[in-house]
Amino acid sequence: MSTLLQTEPVASDTAAAVNAGARSSTPKQSAPWIYSPWLDLLVGCGAWSAPLLAVAMWMTPTHTHGWAVAFYALAIIFNYPHFMATIYRAYHTRENFEKYKFFTLHVTLLLALTAVLMHASPRLFPWVFTLYICWSPWHYSGQNYGLLMMFARRSGAEVTRMERHWLRAAFIASYVMLLASFETGGSSDPLILSLGIPAKFTFPVRLALGAAFALFTWLGFQRMVRKHGIREMLAPLTLAITQFLWFVLPTLLELRSAYQIPQTRYSSGILAVLHSTQYLWITSYYQRREARASGQSNWRMPIYFVTLLTGGIALFIPGPWLVSYIFHYDFTTSFLIFMAVVNIHHFILDGALWKLRDSRVSSLLVDRGAKSPPVAETLPAAKKSSSKKSTAAKPSRRRIFAQAFAIGAATLLFLWGGIDQIHFSLSNNDGNLSALRRAAEMNPYDSALEARIAAAEARAGQRDEAVASFEQAAALNPESIGLQHAYARALLEDGRYSDAYALYQKTLEKFPRDVDSHVNFGLLAARLGNPDQAVDSWQKAVDLNPDETNAQLYLAEAFDQRDEPASAARHWEIYLRLASSQPENSPAMAKGQIISAAIQLADDESAINRSDAALARYRSAIALAQDANNSKLESLALAHLADLQDKRNDAATAAQSYQRGLALDADAGDQLAEGSDWFNYGQFLRRHQLPRELAYACFLRAEDLLATADPVQLQTVQTARRQVESEMGKRAPAAQRDLPALLARAANLPAGSL
Repeated sequence: MSTLLQTEPVASDTAAAVNAGARSSTPKQSAPWIYSPWLDLLVGCGAWSAPLLAVAMWMTPTHTHGWAVAFYALAIIFNYPHFMATIYRAYHTRENFEKYKFFTLHVTLLLALTAVLMHASPRLFPWVFTLYICWSPWHYSGQNYGLLMMFARRSGAEVTRMERHWLRAAFIASYVMLLASFETGGSSDPLILSLGIPAKFTFPVRLALGAAFALFTWLGFQRMVRKHGIREMLAPLTLAITQFLWFVLPTLLELRSAYQIPQTRYSSGILAVLHSTQYLWITSYYQRREARASGQSNWRMPIYFVTLLTGGIALFIPGPWLVSYIFHYDFTTSFLIFMAVVNIHHFILDGALWKLRDSRVSSLLVDRGAKSPPVAETLPAAKKSSSKKSTAAKPSRRRIFAQAFAIGAATLLFLWGGIDQIHFSLSNNDGNLSALRRAAEMNPYDSALEARIAAAEARAGQRDEAVASFEQAAALNPESIGLQHAYARALLEDGRYSDAYALYQKTLEKFPRDVDSHVNFGLLAARLGNPDQAVDSWQKAVDLNPDETNAQLYLAEAFDQRDEPASAARHWEIYLRLASSQPENSPAMAKGQIISAAIQLADDESAINRSDAALARYRSAIALAQDANNSKLESLALAHLADLQDKRNDAATAAQSYQRGLALDADAGDQLAEGSDWFNYGQFLRRHQLPRELAYACFLRAEDLLATADPVQLQTVQTARRQVESEMGKRAPAAQRDLPALLARAANLPAGSL
């Protein structure tokens, strides 16, 4: 954390520094506004947050490309310059550079080295990127809190120590509430690490923190509003509402809808733009007042903003382009590395610059009428004299050259920024394959762009080209497991199973703990005739994640094929337990699959002499099938149940189960299932030495229904039918004529007959 945070629990940004006035004497009363009431409320206090956030949420899903391009333009205009505003403040004068040398030099060099290390060893990147994502909302909260305190004091309110504590606690509660959402249920972004805390633990915590925010805010404001009125406290109250809109409300909506808001939205979405404009609003005011206080008559606001815009482009755009072109490094990864490092540098440097104890910062922001000592007066006389002589001695030619260089560099950077904007617009036009390819011509070292091209080619039916593009994307960013999976899917869709198999072998060498790779490799191994290798791969998947549903399913099926019912039963049990704990609308958790799994488990339990458990499991499967209105699986479960009941010498109950199944078959209209059940029922009647004509009728019906079935199965039925027919002799033709009556008699055979 920054030095600023060591003195106050919440603060990391410019306006947070104004709370220093609480430690000094009350400043002179002055008008509360910075520029004007409407501008200060809209931008500085974030009153425009509600409509802008609503527009962003409405436009993002329906105008994806247009919104992405517009937002990136806003980032160049507002977001990038706000980073440069901190750089300007720290490095613009030698006094500030020397004063904060530990941060301006040593920390900067350390972060530059970190950027180099992340390019060289991408495994470090998720840790740094996660730090940036989690730090950003804390940074935003610090700025909102500081501005709130600034406006409260500019309005003439005397904020007590306890009120400061309540308001600070409110802002901390809103941040921790959001952080708890970040750490709930794992992260879907491979670049963002998460503790993966179950929602059942974080849900009550987040609700409590939301209530704490409301309570602490009320405790902090109630005396001041009662004493000074809502009008005087309008700006501080608006900032509290802004904090609610930015952090508390989205988390509450997430709790209600069970929808997890992406963490990156808070660091690189519309909130980043709102925060940046707020930051530029206050820093421009501060820099203007500081320049006037130090006697800089030539300081101009337009030049200041052009400087920030130029510097912002220099911070973010040239670096990734140069790294990708010179080293053939993935452009998207490099851009994200620069983004993370520049942001963290900004957080640290910003906290150092805007200390609460700095009386100069407090005097310039809190008391608009106070005069700070000019910077020039703080320099020794000898230095001032030598500085004047040095300035006078400088030839005008050098000054002209410096100005020409600055203009040329700015022009080059603006052109570069324009090219980058065009590249971004083309590379994000997913529906336009030609535009994507033009973007690739501008920079052929962008894995995200190559993946979009591949997806567009696949939609256009260009499978070979799609595979080649996915291969290039995976080669550009070999550390992205998502791209490896996308490349493998493209190979599978193209029918290149051996190539996909080889790809997953290489992927597992690099990502030995990736569960999905183990599962998919097992499927390919089984398909290519390596069942032992498949089982080994699925076993590794469940060792890494015992809750991997598909791997448990595949292992159960594999052990059944090996005729190892005890091992199969163990995995069926785990699969069904996982199925019961996951949403029913998940594809892997389809009710039909769950019912089939229950029947398979009952079969295995029966095979290992756990007949009581098997009976209960069959009945459970029957109940599930009835609930799902799945007569086919209900009939199957009844047939298997009947077989077990017969083995347990409960022939009367077994007959009833067979008869229930046959009735369901007739309603379902499944000839193959009905034929199989008639055959099994005929075998049952034959074993129990009931009249031969009943078994014969069952076999005749089964033979008719299975006429189009597997020849081996049909032959089995025909063999049994001939045997009974031979035993019946001359009575067989009569049974054939009375077939409908015999079938009805068999289907309604009383239990007492057995």
